[in-house]
Amino acid sequence: MSIKIKKLNNTIIKCNKCPRLINFIKKIKTEKRRQNINEKYWGKPVPGFGDKDAKLLIVGLAPAAHGGTRTGRAFTGDKSGDFLFKTLFQTEISNQDYSSSLNDGLKLKSTFITNILKCVPPNDKPLKIEINKCSNYFNSELEILKNLKVIVTLGKVAFDNCVKYYKQTYKIKKKFTFKHGKRYNLPDGIILIPSYHPSPRNVNTKLINQKMFNKLFSIAKKLSKI
Repeated sequence: MSIKIKKLNNTIIKCNKCPRLINFIKKIKTEKRRQNINEKYWGKPVPGFGDKDAKLLIVGLAPAAHGGTRTGRAFTGDKSGDFLFKTLFQTEISNQDYSSSLNDGLKLKSTFITNILKCVPPNDKPLKIEINKCSNYFNSELEILKNLKVIVTLGKVAFDNCVKYYKQTYKIKKKFTFKHGKRYNLPDGIILIPSYHPSPRNVNTKLINQKMFNKLFSIAKKLSKI
C-alpha cells in the first residue's frame, strides 16, 4: 500500500465529522449482533483497500453494520460481500471466494474496493450532508489511484456520487442514467460501469444473479486489462 493511501486511510479511521454516524457505530460496537457477541468489533470508519496500482475500482455505498463495521474491511463479513467475492474469485480478480477478516489472506488483482460513505448510516440511509462531508475521501481515492481504467459502482447511490465527482471536476453536463451494465466513457479515459448492488434483497427478488454479476465483472476485467 502506498504512503498516500496509508495516510488517507489513517485520516478516514480517525474521522468524527458526522456525530450521528459515529454515535451509531459506537452503538453497534457495544450492542453487537447475537452471533458475533464474542467478537471484538472494529467500530470505526472503514477505509478502502486493495492494490495501490489498481486498474479496476469497485465502489459501494457504505460498510454494513455487522459486516465492514465489525471486521474493518469493506464488503467483508456480510452477505453482499459473500456474493461479490464469489464473483471476484470466479473471474480471477481475487485469490479466494470469501472475505471474512483483515487477516484472511485475501489478495486482489489490480483492484481497489471502497465505499462512498465510510461509516454505516442508520437504516442504511445516509443524510445528504453526511455524503457531502465524506465525499472528499472518495475524491482523494480517485486522485491517488492514477492507473484506473474502469470503475464499477454497486447501486444507484454509489453511481450518482461517482458521477457527481466527475461533473464537478470536469464541468461536464452529459446526462448519466443508472442502468446495469451500461458503459460511460469519462473525461479522463476511465470507463464507468453501473451495477445493481448485490444486496440480499436484490438477489432474493432476482434483480441480480451470479451469472449477471460474473458477466459484468468479466467485461470490467477485460476493459481494465488486468
